Amino acid sequence: MINLQPYENPQYFVYLLIALLPLIIGLYFGKRYKWYEALVSLAFIFLIFDADKWQQGVTLICYIVYQFLVTFAYQHYRKKTGKANKTWVFCLAVILAILPLVGVKIWPVVPHKQGIDFGFLGISYLTFKTVQVVMELRDGTIKQVDPVMYARFLLFFPTISSGPIDRYRRFVKDYDKAPSREDYIKDLSYAVRYLFQGFLYKFLLGWFFGTYCLPYLEQQAILAGRMHPLHLSWWLLGVMYCYSMYLFFDFAGYSLFAVSISYFMGIHTPMNFNKPFAAHNIKEFWNRWHMTLSFWFRDFIFMRFTFFAMKKRLIKNRNRLSQVAYLVNFMVMAVWHGLTWYYIAYGLYHALAIIINDIWLRFKKKHKLVKHNKFTEAVAIFVTFNVVCLSFLIFSGFLNNLWFNVPLGK
Repeated sequence: MINLQPYENPQYFVYLLIALLPLIIGLYFGKRYKWYEALVSLAFIFLIFDADKWQQGVTLICYIVYQFLVTFAYQHYRKKTGKANKTWVFCLAVILAILPLVGVKIWPVVPHKQGIDFGFLGISYLTFKTVQVVMELRDGTIKQVDPVMYARFLLFFPTISSGPIDRYRRFVKDYDKAPSREDYIKDLSYAVRYLFQGFLYKFLLGWFFGTYCLPYLEQQAILAGRMHPLHLSWWLLGVMYCYSMYLFFDFAGYSLFAVSISYFMGIHTPMNFNKPFAAHNIKEFWNRWHMTLSFWFRDFIFMRFTFFAMKKRLIKNRNRLSQVAYLVNFMVMAVWHGLTWYYIAYGLYHALAIIINDIWLRFKKKHKLVKHNKFTEAVAIFVTFNVVCLSFLIFSGFLNNLWFNVPLGK
């Protein structure tokens, strides 16, 4: 039995492109073979969860059934009640939608028998999709969810494990029709480009920083920490930059693969990264880094909390309101990553960084301190880059290993 994890080795792409060939030929001639696409998706999802991961596959099936019940029960309620629907029913639907993910995140810190696990690869990104659909049903931006299309949306295998996070309406628009031959040839050119760029990022640069350089730098930092804190600081700086490069190239490469395969299938899955290390400030960074996740949190956490607080008049000052909303947004993001101190610190760090950035921008605008030029832009990019890299060092968990396992100064 072939056990292939998404985008982890060249063998996966050989099987994948062979399987997609009939679909590619059909799209070239203006036909979308939906039944064949569904068959390929199920086959590659099966390959993810075969062998020793079969329990995760069973959990995935149960999860999909559960989310169907939540989504379509809420849709039925919306149709039945119209504008008279109750807010508490909507809140209950959202809570029920995120409940499996909350359970998976809490489970590791709860005493339990070894070997029992209720999670599966991709549960976070599926949850983001289901919560988005429930919220947009409430807003009225989604009028009706089709069961078959909803299953295809959730189980779209190029993005099922780690995103990018697509939106239901955008996905349906692509999936409902086959592109013209001219448009599909453009899609193929982008697909090939993203595929090779993904190989460069993940298998060359990601490997170089993550497998070749990072273990050595971490080992030297631990050894230096036992001798002298000053020596540690230089090696720790190397770990910080190296891990940041690894994190970007590995994840950006994975995302490029997902987008590439989507384009081969005639689906324009959104890009996840847009030169994030060229950002001039931390807010711009989050508009460039893991964009589909960042925009999801912006739309469904930050903006929802802001509107709720304004409606209830919880915080009258707009600047204070945005600051609290940033804290809520990034603390939710931190908890989503995991219930460990370094993830919490990472979320708090970015919330404070954006708050400080907003204060500085308002101060600079009010007093007209600095005019934009190439030098100030270079300084802004340099400072932002280092602020971000420091946050990734916290995020990596290396400091946790260093502080709690290495007797510094001895």
